[in-house]
Amino acid sequence: MAFVAVVFRSRTARLLWGLLLPLLLFWGNGMAQAQGRAAISGFVTDSSDGQPLTGANVLLQRVADSTVSYGGATDEDGVYLLKGIRPGRYELQVSFVGYVSYVDTLRLASGRQQTVNVSIRAGESPLEEIVVEEERGDMTDVEAGHERIDPVEVERIPTPDVSGDLSSYLTVLPGVVTLADRGGQLFIRGGEPSQNMVLLDGMVIYQPFHLLGFYSAFPSDIIDHADLFAGGFGAKYGRRLSSVIDVSTRTGNKRHFASRVSVSPFIGEARLEGPLGTDQISGLVSVRQSRVEQWAGPLIGDELPFQFGDAFGKVHADLADNSRLSLSAVRTYDRGTIRSASAVGRLPEETIQAQPFGEVRWHNWGIGARYLAVPSTLPVVTDAHLSVSGLRTELGPSGAPIRSSRVRTTRMAFDARFPGEQLSIQAGFEGSFSRFSHELDGLYQDAFRDERTTLDHIVMYVEPTIMLGAFRVEPGLRLQFLKSRFNPFLAPRLRGRWEKGRHRVSAATGVYYQEAVGLSDRRDAASVFTAWTNIPKHSGLPRDDVRRGRTPRAVHGVIGYHVGLIRGLELSLEGYYKRLSDLFIAEWTAFPRFTTRLQPAEGRSFGADVRLEGEWGPLYGYLGYGYANTTYDARQDEIELWYGTEDLRFRPPHDRRHQLSVLLNVEVGGFEASARWQFASGRPYSRIVGFDGFAPVTQVRDVKDVPGTRRIIYGEPFGGVLPSYHRLDVSAEQSIALGTDVELAVQASVVNAYHRRNIFYLDTFTLKRVDQLPFTPSLGIALRYK
Repeated sequence: MAFVAVVFRSRTARLLWGLLLPLLLFWGNGMAQAQGRAAISGFVTDSSDGQPLTGANVLLQRVADSTVSYGGATDEDGVYLLKGIRPGRYELQVSFVGYVSYVDTLRLASGRQQTVNVSIRAGESPLEEIVVEEERGDMTDVEAGHERIDPVEVERIPTPDVSGDLSSYLTVLPGVVTLADRGGQLFIRGGEPSQNMVLLDGMVIYQPFHLLGFYSAFPSDIIDHADLFAGGFGAKYGRRLSSVIDVSTRTGNKRHFASRVSVSPFIGEARLEGPLGTDQISGLVSVRQSRVEQWAGPLIGDELPFQFGDAFGKVHADLADNSRLSLSAVRTYDRGTIRSASAVGRLPEETIQAQPFGEVRWHNWGIGARYLAVPSTLPVVTDAHLSVSGLRTELGPSGAPIRSSRVRTTRMAFDARFPGEQLSIQAGFEGSFSRFSHELDGLYQDAFRDERTTLDHIVMYVEPTIMLGAFRVEPGLRLQFLKSRFNPFLAPRLRGRWEKGRHRVSAATGVYYQEAVGLSDRRDAASVFTAWTNIPKHSGLPRDDVRRGRTPRAVHGVIGYHVGLIRGLELSLEGYYKRLSDLFIAEWTAFPRFTTRLQPAEGRSFGADVRLEGEWGPLYGYLGYGYANTTYDARQDEIELWYGTEDLRFRPPHDRRHQLSVLLNVEVGGFEASARWQFASGRPYSRIVGFDGFAPVTQVRDVKDVPGTRRIIYGEPFGGVLPSYHRLDVSAEQSIALGTDVELAVQASVVNAYHRRNIFYLDTFTLKRVDQLPFTPSLGIALRYK
């Protein structure tokens, strides 16, 4: 923490004043306006379960003069705040589509902020004139790289399970690349998985996607909403170069108990929620356990050596009229062998132990607390987070892994929102402290490694939102203090939108830094082991790299256009560019070993997304196409010896140039059917140019008497291209009411309906191809108590 003293340096002090002065001026102006004025705030919830209602309309109208009114809408927590109100008698109206409106008369006194919480029930509203069309997320509602994902969208995607999962939804989106239907890796618009910031109720989750690509730590049953920033994210977020996935879970039912149990050949799930002694406190628990190895494997006549599961719990409490507290906890685990068991069985035991053939395991865990409050003396919404989370990854036999990596992060964050009609400001502070360790061993390792580092990261940011007629502008500034250097990083951000009628144009740009890096051996698609480490201060890099104190940096540019073509049909176009500099990637070597030695690299990624979405009554359709182009330029002394050039330009394995997704969904009564077809062009892979013998010699011996082990020599990185991929998944579900509060759902689904042989990877040790899932039928049932 000694580096925190840098905040007292003169240059840093000027930067801090530049960051805080707009906030202080706005706060002072708001306090001045509040003299002699009134304010009103509160929470709006559903009376049936206590869930917050997002986007509810709040109108305050003066009784004596209806021309005097104040209005707003609730945020994602159901909070509204109206300020600068002239004292007097007012009528408060709260409305939400599909709900009975709330109407009450109250008197607001000068200099006071009154709290009025509102609970409304579903039904027809008598105030139709103030009810607006509900804003609900859809797959074309993208604004400069940002889209909000709701559970109803996730449930549309066909999966081999009765319930949906966020992972299945993300893989439909253009710009999101997976290496296969297994591996637990997502690449978003050219970024590596370790360059994605994933948050669950404020907890950092390092590897949330399960070995089998349909599943993640985010079942749709627990999601309230998820924000995906594929690029150009605002000043609130940082610490990653590529993207942000921020998942917020819903609260448990505060009025009565509800539960759900489901089972399929792929996974079993149980969920329980309800009030805890009072209707002010609720609990929610969700547990899932895979059945793939026991049931799905025998069903298709092939080994699927995957086991995974996750558990999530949340307690939510209404502490007072103006404050809420929630406690969340999550745990996930994965265990499996990615490489073909038959291929591994034909290799010598010493080779198996030395290479990434063995069992891979990872465990995520996290606990967090959130305190949300609207102070009765200030017109501000405050939001505080505290969490501890971690990841443990191992490769090799359980109890004696040949490789392991651990990371633990403590995160503290405080955000304040100052709402206003023409100008509002969001500002905050974040501190995070991470500890990394990794141990690498095996036949081809130069030496056993045990490196430990601690990363201290302190951030302050401010981001105003300015409304100028049809324009909305969000300039932001993020001030980052990293332990790797004393001088803070300035990360400016800018987001904007112009909207008129059916047309909307949005754009975003920003500068991003990342000090922690996750390293994987991308030469081999079957290797999913990731070692997290800090950027090097030495590490054998060229002297100028060390002297410059390099920190990975990215510059984003995003521009998009959205238009409603005809009723029910919408079109979204978006282009992006990312410039990546001062990257550190795993050392390239022609030999099959993995280390945390780093080499510098540069990169760039650009592309375009097209989305077309239509909804007509029970029929829903979606078409998405994405083009992407990603290249890296690596620098390493040995590269010139191998390839005759100092700089090596190559396509990384996630550089999938073309992707096309088609989704159809129909829902009639209790019956729902979905179909998803996907096409993707081939990915790059590294060819083998030959083999040699390797014999460790520790003393003077006749080499003819030393048993050797065959070793692979790789060619130029990712010089080959795998065949293209396409697949059709379908599902049909029927829901049957067994009573007033009990519902049974039966789902039949097929993965890879026309039995396409899609390649996963070419086994570089046996030169055999390993395919993804074949034709795989599934039958699942779910019993739900409402």
